[in-house]
Amino acid sequence: MVDADQTFVIVGGGLAGAKAAEALRSEGFTGRVILICDERDHPYERPPLSKGYLQGKDARDKAFVHDAAWYAQNDIELHLGQTAVAIDRAGKAVRLGDGTLVHYDKLLLATGAEPRRLDIPGTGLAGVHHLRRLAHAERLRGVLASLGRDNGHIVIAGGGWIGLEVAAAAREYGAEVTIVEPQASPLYGVLGPEVGQIFTDLHAEHGVRFHFGARLTEIVGQDGMVLAARTDDGDEHPAHDVLAAIGAAPRTALAESAGLDLVDRAHGGGIAVDSSLRTSDPDIYAAGDVAAAQHPLFGTLRVEHWANALNGGPAAARAMLGQDVTYERVPYFFSDQYDVGLEYSGWAPPGSYDQVVLRGDAPKREFIAFWLKEGRVLAGMNVNVWDVTDPIQQLIRSGTEVDTTALADPTVPLDSLVP
Repeated sequence: MVDADQTFVIVGGGLAGAKAAEALRSEGFTGRVILICDERDHPYERPPLSKGYLQGKDARDKAFVHDAAWYAQNDIELHLGQTAVAIDRAGKAVRLGDGTLVHYDKLLLATGAEPRRLDIPGTGLAGVHHLRRLAHAERLRGVLASLGRDNGHIVIAGGGWIGLEVAAAAREYGAEVTIVEPQASPLYGVLGPEVGQIFTDLHAEHGVRFHFGARLTEIVGQDGMVLAARTDDGDEHPAHDVLAAIGAAPRTALAESAGLDLVDRAHGGGIAVDSSLRTSDPDIYAAGDVAAAQHPLFGTLRVEHWANALNGGPAAARAMLGQDVTYERVPYFFSDQYDVGLEYSGWAPPGSYDQVVLRGDAPKREFIAFWLKEGRVLAGMNVNVWDVTDPIQQLIRSGTEVDTTALADPTVPLDSLVP
């Protein structure tokens, strides 16, 4: 039985929002729970959009967080296809696009992120794609299958995780792929040049062509269709389709218009929250891709990955209920490309580390990479090596110096290096 004395509102129908709603009920909250989503689909997870579903291996329904009946069974009031356009902090209400006012006692912003757009001529052509929503994946899945049948060519702007995962899917369909990346290696902003080369080799072996040190300047078309993509160094790549995979921007417009504190884009952007995921307004919280939290190990940090939404939504829900919450999970994500599966824990962008240690057989792509500073592990990535996430994260949390010779030796159990 729902008690209408308290109303908690969640804006954002992704994994963070859905898991927050679930946590409110599992923690015994009996008030109203209202979930506002600007998509018409029920809340879903995003990894399948560039992995199993895009590859044609998983059914569409596998992406959904809960089946449709779960929301009614748990008294979650869904507003699908509705956009939150303003927050009245004084009146404690969210205004929807149709003018409806939804009042709240506590509010969670889980508005996620949106793909960055290419600001070049030709982006309005029919064959230019982004990948963020289920509808994008549905369209791109059909495109890749068609390109594979017709020996078609896709140019991907950006060699990050999305770019590489789509490239792998495209090659499995049989499409020709060129990746245009301004850095000297893929995944440069996450892995740096030392490990990025391993992924260059992986994709090159599967027929992907790389064009490093360049950016797209124009997409050339005819009769509304893509013909080629030009780069700033004068090259032109024939293409039937182009994917913009140049990152994502946190969806902070709603928070900004409400006067909530934000983090500068130079530091990752997002809604500023404390260690309990509370914003500068004590009755408003933020979680998932949009939240820039105070992390005890890494300082202000905004994480755009599945595990952060999975765990951050429930953490925010518990904080909204008045529980003592400190959100301090080590950042974690995973990726699948061809026959390579990997897990990454921690945070070590270029410039933050002074050493990379490899453990295992990198040429066979069965190894663990560690990023260290002054002998302390900042991050670790296991590639086709499993059941090591816990000791990797324990090494990161410990903050103590490790014996790098032992760290590189696969015969030395990782657990033995944890203080």
